Amino acid sequence: MSREHDQQGAGNDPMLLDHNYDGIQEFDNPTPGWWHVIFIGSVIFAILYVQVYMFGPGSSEQDKYNIEVAQHYERLFADVGDLEPNEETILRIMHEDDLQRFMPVAEAIFTSKCAACHGALGQGGTGPNMTDDAYLHVKNLEDIGTVILEGARAGAMPAWEKRLHPNQITLLAAYVAKLRGTNVPGKMKEGEVPAPWPEYEPAGN
Repeated sequence: MSREHDQQGAGNDPMLLDHNYDGIQEFDNPTPGWWHVIFIGSVIFAILYVQVYMFGPGSSEQDKYNIEVAQHYERLFADVGDLEPNEETILRIMHEDDLQRFMPVAEAIFTSKCAACHGALGQGGTGPNMTDDAYLHVKNLEDIGTVILEGARAGAMPAWEKRLHPNQITLLAAYVAKLRGTNVPGKMKEGEVPAPWPEYEPAGN
């Protein structure tokens, strides 16, 4: 059978489209209806997913992570209760053996939250050096906790009050206080030198 005969026979087939590309024709074979249903359903699902799991209150992966972190620290601090970032508590954490077990936790908090500005060792970067003996916003030991809680320099130092567990803030204040005088080479001194931290006097002495 000749090619011309084939083309003439194909031309009578209602399933073929009129387009002819060098003797090649296309079948009129539309996408099945069920495929359109699945495609439209997928688009609708994607829109709902974005709305609920990325912008919905309390539903994002970050929110779930924050909840798990908070629960972890509640279990971790169950035996010490609430730690307030005052002078007495910060000194206790700095000196009492039973609280020293939390210092690796404090170091991890510093590394994840503070090192970007203050350097991994506290040597300074965009933020001040934490290892010398000069401070921009600290006059006494409690001021460290206040700066962490409330921030400073019009937001250049962020406020962590609503982003960290209260005990995390207190541990972080103690960790920063212990960095004083370690003198890691880094950024030049900024601010003023406050009086030395108070001597620790255990309760009952």
